[in-house]
Amino acid sequence: MGFNNILVVCVGNICRSPMAAALLMNQYPKKYIDSAGVSAVVGHSADPKAIEVMTACNIDMTNHIAKQINEALVLKADLILTMSVNQTKWIEEQWPHCRGKVFRIGHWNDKDIADPYQHDKPAFETARQDIIESLEQWAEKIS
Repeated sequence: MGFNNILVVCVGNICRSPMAAALLMNQYPKKYIDSAGVSAVVGHSADPKAIEVMTACNIDMTNHIAKQINEALVLKADLILTMSVNQTKWIEEQWPHCRGKVFRIGHWNDKDIADPYQHDKPAFETARQDIIESLEQWAEKIS
């Protein structure tokens, strides 16, 4: 199968989706990976705690700039990964032609990734771990 253009989506595009995108970029350097938010904090860098927990994995997210999901991003993507059932539904309602390529990142382990925004560092570490475990389930399908 193999997906060459993956869009990762969360709410603000400063915590979960940049973390997931950075992990995917690290794992699949030849693929085009992008991230966006359903109500993005446009123009902001990643949350300092998100940057910190990713630096612990030797992944640098300091260049990330948050952006809003839009039709161009959605059309370009072969696979759209969200953090929750609600985000998946929201994208499918906005762009019905996306049905079938929008999935929760935790689809295979039936899990939403909790938003660590404005929580302590352990919440970010939990989100990172949940994202890593969820992405492992996607590995065969993505590669």
